[in-house]
Amino acid sequence: MAQERLTDRAYTAIVEIINDDDLRVGDRLPSEARLAEMFGMSRTIVREALARLASDGITEPRRGAGSFVKNRPSDRMLAFMPATDLPATLGTYEVRFVLEAEAARLAAARRSGEEMSAIDAALARLRTALLSDAPAHDEDMDLHRSIVAATANPAFATAFDALVGEVEKVMRAGVDISRSRPPEVIGAMMREHETIVDAIRAQDADGAALAMRWHLSEGRKRLMP
Repeated sequence: MAQERLTDRAYTAIVEIINDDDLRVGDRLPSEARLAEMFGMSRTIVREALARLASDGITEPRRGAGSFVKNRPSDRMLAFMPATDLPATLGTYEVRFVLEAEAARLAAARRSGEEMSAIDAALARLRTALLSDAPAHDEDMDLHRSIVAATANPAFATAFDALVGEVEKVMRAGVDISRSRPPEVIGAMMREHETIVDAIRAQDADGAALAMRWHLSEGRKRLMP
């Protein structure tokens, strides 16, 4: 647990270097050894933090050259959460890729007519909210919950509920960031949800899982400038 907290601290400190030093995409970060010296931590801790940053799409390792900035966290995202929350909040994506993709797969295979109606209704509410000035995160959450509920396995709901606090931050930030960009960004977000629901309606299990992974991947990208 102590090492995990140190890794979070190193992760946050590297994000702060990117922001405070105004590093741009493609800029090289200080070496692993230099970062360890700056933070007063072991190179193992720094290496683990860099691995997580790479997984979250913020940095990119290049063999023999070090780590480089791949994406800068959006200032709008940081308005919804302090930098110290980023490791936990962005880290949920690794879990969601597994949990929600499989939930979508099972929902497509198992959903009842009543559950499909609930998913369709949640999608309609999300569409209305996204195309208005409403926050839309509650509607987004409701759609994802309705898909999880259609797995017919309560353990999925239990696991998803454990992530809700962090997922809500992402959903709030994602909608706000998308609305600050050209209208087609919100359109793309809506189409991603529609593709998931269409696959569940068609009982296309593999298609639903793939569509959910694609949506989550694109959602994480939208958190960057």
